[in-house]
Amino acid sequence: MTTQKSDKAPIKQGLKKNLHPKNLHRQGYDFSALAECYPPLKEFVAKNIHGNISIDFADSNAVVALNTALLKYVYGIDDWSIPEGYLCPPIPGRVDYLHYVADLLMAGEQAPGPVSSVNLLDIGTGANGIYSLLACKVYGWDCVASDIDPQALVNVATIIAKNPSLKNGIDLRLQPEKAHIFNGIIQANEKFDVSVCNPPFHASLEEALKGNQKKRDNLASNNSALSLAHNSSSSASSALNFGGQKAELWCKGGERKFLRAMIKESRMFSSQCRWFTTLVSKNDNLQPAKKLLRKLAASDIREIEMRQGSKITRVLAWTYH
Repeated sequence: MTTQKSDKAPIKQGLKKNLHPKNLHRQGYDFSALAECYPPLKEFVAKNIHGNISIDFADSNAVVALNTALLKYVYGIDDWSIPEGYLCPPIPGRVDYLHYVADLLMAGEQAPGPVSSVNLLDIGTGANGIYSLLACKVYGWDCVASDIDPQALVNVATIIAKNPSLKNGIDLRLQPEKAHIFNGIIQANEKFDVSVCNPPFHASLEEALKGNQKKRDNLASNNSALSLAHNSSSSASSALNFGGQKAELWCKGGERKFLRAMIKESRMFSSQCRWFTTLVSKNDNLQPAKKLLRKLAASDIREIEMRQGSKITRVLAWTYH
């Protein structure tokens, strides 16, 4: 089984105590080590007014470089990249989700130990393929990664081709029907231990653009004191560099409608997946989702709260077993 590297020096910049105890990013980032491992990161690293080493998190190019360095240095994933305009995920938060999923799978087991021989279904893997990549590297899980965007899957296939250790761990599948989630992906007699998903949370492109701009403004404000060694060109970046493509960002009806469709379809595949899980961005969407799950006779419904700094993200998990 391929596992995350544990022989690296502690990453010390910016303590993140709220992350899962197994998360290697709890100690923050060692930018010096990361830049040495991935030299293109060097041009984005500088001291802020407080004397702390950091990057400008409002600069999409800097964030992509940081992600590439983290995946290479910590997880041994080489040559990771995403096309311009696609979603660039926060690595600490994404691996946190997987650690909590691992805890969920181990709950009630007769002999707790390393979670291995797990089949994971990654719904909406995106061009970054992050959940499947990390699940393979951290836990050695076998993954099926699906998406409605063929270009996204082409990019993940390119990443896999450049990382031979991932070749037998990830199966890529195109969802032919945009209205479907599990149907067309889960094959007859196929079994999964768990599904993961980061659903689109906006209801329209306009809403997505406004949300993305607000995020960029907040990041720029937080990094206003950062003195970069180069002339940052973040203002020239694509307006959606942090938000992703349509399928990653928004869908008709937004997150609530997507969750409703996912839950309804999950009932059809209740015997083929042990646990269904998804991130829920908006707290107001939790109760309607739980109400529908109770109506569909889910035998166990759980809400897992993840904290990353001041941000709270929720995982909704349910099973019919």
